[in-house]
Amino acid sequence: MADFQGIIVIHKEKGFTSHDVVAKLRGILHMKKIGHTGTLDPDATGVLPVALGKGTKLVDLLTDKEKTYEAVLHLGIDTDTQDMSGTVLEERPVNVTEEEVRKVLKSFVGEQLQIPPMYSALKVNGKKLYELAREGKTVERKARPVCFYEIEPLEFHLPLVKIRVTCSKGTYIRTLCHDIGEKLGCGGCMEELLRSRVGRYSLSESHTLAQVEAAVADGTVQDMIDPVEAVLAEYPALYADSYGDRLLANGNPLSDNLVSPQHKEGWVRMYASDGTFTGIFQWDAGKKKYYPVKMF
Repeated sequence: MADFQGIIVIHKEKGFTSHDVVAKLRGILHMKKIGHTGTLDPDATGVLPVALGKGTKLVDLLTDKEKTYEAVLHLGIDTDTQDMSGTVLEERPVNVTEEEVRKVLKSFVGEQLQIPPMYSALKVNGKKLYELAREGKTVERKARPVCFYEIEPLEFHLPLVKIRVTCSKGTYIRTLCHDIGEKLGCGGCMEELLRSRVGRYSLSESHTLAQVEAAVADGTVQDMIDPVEAVLAEYPALYADSYGDRLLANGNPLSDNLVSPQHKEGWVRMYASDGTFTGIFQWDAGKKKYYPVKMF
């Protein structure tokens, strides 16, 4: 079994589920401990950071990052899945101007409440929504707070509109397309979706599964893997002294006199005195100690 640790950024191709990518990587890399950091629909393409080994402890941190998408909105068509892979429910004429579309796009920027689609992997009473949808059932879904930091029109070929969206976690671009269509009065769904960025990872540094397989064959795959420490580089580095090493080994908190340099705010990367990375710690001003958040 291989022992890769960190994050590899995959360019997910059309037709694969995120689970498919993980399954294929397990075979390519010959390792079991692999997890993805945010689901992409089978028809969607683009950036999918995949965690390897100890990197799986980073999944929740990466899932929380903001994401950027390029989507093609198809106005005038409503489908049951809110994208063009679904069954068409209604077609309506599109009599809107570019200026009207721009105005509606702008109205969605900021904090919003979004109702998740029935065709999604969210669970209600232990069952995934898409499983209920395939049984012909529709259940009530609670609106969830999301944030759109940017919604920028890129191209107009009405009834098609290409948009770039930067948003918070848990956002459905399919649902955004549907909601834009409803607000314009003509309906709409998503025709294409490309995820171009997840946090610090962009499309330019992603790799297809075929490229990863080729890199394994020629022995260069390690060059594609972002080490755990690099992923956490935004947090300051602190080093324990030899006494602190014993506390670190057991995952115990450290007093400020046992580490240097001092950084008494938020999260820090904690290293043993020999320079070995041990985990992420958080300063507690009340107790005047650094407490472990994640140990690696």
